[in-house]
Amino acid sequence: MVDSQYYLPNDIGISALDCREAFRLLSPQEKMYAHYLSRASWYGGLVVLLQTSPESANIFVLLQRIFRKETPEELEKVAATVGLSSEEYKAFLVYAAGLYANMGNYKSFGDTKFVPNLPKDKLEALVRASQAFQEKPVEMEALWNNSSTLIFSLEDRQKQLGLGDKGITTYFSGNCTLEDAELAQRFLDSKKLSAYNTRLFKRSDGGKVCYEVRLASAETSCGTFTFEDKEFIVKRGDYCPLMEKVCFYLQQAEAYAANENQQKMLEQYRHSFNFGSVESHKEGSRFWIKDKGPIVESYIGFIESYRDPFGSRGEFEGFVAVVNKAMSERFTKLVSSAEVLLSELPWPQEFEKDTFLKPDFTSLDVLTFAGSGIPAGINIPNYDDIRQSEGFKNVSLGNVLAVAYATQKEKLTFLKEEDKDLFIKWKGPSFEVQVGLHELLGHGSGKLFVQDHKGKLNFNKDKVINPETGELVSSWYQGSETWDSKFSTIASSYEECRAECVGLYLCLNKEVLRIFGLEGQDAEDVVYINWLSMVRAGLLGLEFYTPESKNWRQAHMQARFVILRVLLEAGEGLVGLKEVVGHDGKPDAQITLDRTKIHTVGKHAIQRFLCKLQVFKSTADVEGGRALYDGYSSVGDSGANNFLRLRETVLLRKEARKMFVQANTKVNGDHVELVEYESSAAGLIRSFTERFQEDADQLEADLLELSKKDTPCWYCH
Repeated sequence: MVDSQYYLPNDIGISALDCREAFRLLSPQEKMYAHYLSRASWYGGLVVLLQTSPESANIFVLLQRIFRKETPEELEKVAATVGLSSEEYKAFLVYAAGLYANMGNYKSFGDTKFVPNLPKDKLEALVRASQAFQEKPVEMEALWNNSSTLIFSLEDRQKQLGLGDKGITTYFSGNCTLEDAELAQRFLDSKKLSAYNTRLFKRSDGGKVCYEVRLASAETSCGTFTFEDKEFIVKRGDYCPLMEKVCFYLQQAEAYAANENQQKMLEQYRHSFNFGSVESHKEGSRFWIKDKGPIVESYIGFIESYRDPFGSRGEFEGFVAVVNKAMSERFTKLVSSAEVLLSELPWPQEFEKDTFLKPDFTSLDVLTFAGSGIPAGINIPNYDDIRQSEGFKNVSLGNVLAVAYATQKEKLTFLKEEDKDLFIKWKGPSFEVQVGLHELLGHGSGKLFVQDHKGKLNFNKDKVINPETGELVSSWYQGSETWDSKFSTIASSYEECRAECVGLYLCLNKEVLRIFGLEGQDAEDVVYINWLSMVRAGLLGLEFYTPESKNWRQAHMQARFVILRVLLEAGEGLVGLKEVVGHDGKPDAQITLDRTKIHTVGKHAIQRFLCKLQVFKSTADVEGGRALYDGYSSVGDSGANNFLRLRETVLLRKEARKMFVQANTKVNGDHVELVEYESSAAGLIRSFTERFQEDADQLEADLLELSKKDTPCWYCH
């Protein structure tokens, strides 16, 4: 029996993202614009297969070839003839849907590997009986042989993503260590190159170590440098055929842009993906920020660095979404109140940006989100220098929120019975408030103290006092150092924790609740459920901790566990967490939160902790920040709570994360049609087989070639 944490259950939730109404209201020009941006996003999203694991691209091609020849319904008849039970066939469909939804065979949320929940010989029998295999036995045999072992393998190192012995990563060759990652970061800093769109490969030539830094781009070229007595080759052309496709479709979209900002933005993105230039992507992001309140909103590129074990390389994502006007009005009101609310945050004024750059804050219905997973809200761009001095945008993804957090009462774990109905009633509205505050005033707040290349400081070092020490600020970011490069492995989670704390802290403000249409008892209930959700999420977070490597695999869940620890430490009966026996006689746990103490004990605890987080961040105090964050992140079996034992209970009672089925668009004459699919594994699979129809053979050949080329690099320990 495979541990249930390593496969997706047959009853996993699968929901269609509904954007029919939003799409219908677009003009013909806007529909064309959305269509071509979606195409660029989907082709770019395939990069994630190559960023996730050595075998992901091969498995993707294997599945595409099978389902292009036979629909899930047709294949079911074949499955029955070779001896698969209906449950085993469903497990295969769920696995295939999972690979598409996560763009690889590791969960996008938690980074653990998942394998098919059926015997290997049964899956092999199905593959061999498929029409695709009958038509091209030699090719399909090779595909199966190349991927079958890794599809099912759960060797320790392959159970999760990580660097070196801690897991699998394709951001680095298999022989790279943390020291190599640090050396490469110093090299990139010295050349003023960003790591966002790179991968690192280490080679030994006759005993001499050489590093190859690869930049994602359509164009190919090469340059050699010596740094700290090591040879570095900087090579353009990573994911070349996919980058060409992205550039082609961005050019098509340009013809339908609504204004000059959109045109220039797409021009810069194309330049970025053509030549591997992060500077051009930053330039494109500047035009994107200036494009206020567009009807069709999108962003594309190497964005989030959660999955790079070092914390500075971005995973590709592209999204296209349509503005939801009614919900956006609330967020616009929140933006108008932002400056007043920022002054309430618990750090001195000098630690806040000199001026608040009012961002666009809209609620969007997602048409396309290509990448490894779909978030509920986003604050971008991630470039600190732009965010600090030029601005940013916030988006809340309304149709994702609508289905992601709908919960059935019988599946609600770890809560008292009397809390469950209230939780179901207010989970959606409370999460909307939390996402709004988290993105706008969490990620959008706080100043970084920086000394630029010319020695100029953006603060007065003779006057600014560190509130934690009572002395003058004594450290800051220098030259090309960034938040990500300094705080590296903890940067993502630490920043998510800071943003979550801002949400908890500011949701206590009556004015904020009023903006979201909440007053009186409703407002109090939303505060209670928001805090209770956070505490429960902290416990659920234990699923994403690996005791063997003492490693957290998901930034947000680590952040929520840290907050749970902070609130437990506050004492005075604010939060209770006890182990109990469930109705089924198995271990269970129960969380309690004293709602009368949220505004006093709870607020004070978050206030103190949030101030510390910001001060360490502002002053580039990696040592202090790490000590604080690692302390609260530790999962042990001593003290008031045995978190290692609680983790077993969480795993026993976990519910799989939902998967989303997304629509396709296709051009028919001079108009664009929306093609929708059913909310099932079969619907999700069909959406992917129809997504890449026009050039399927060439695309699959390119993916296999890209994958094969690097095969020797992954296992060279």
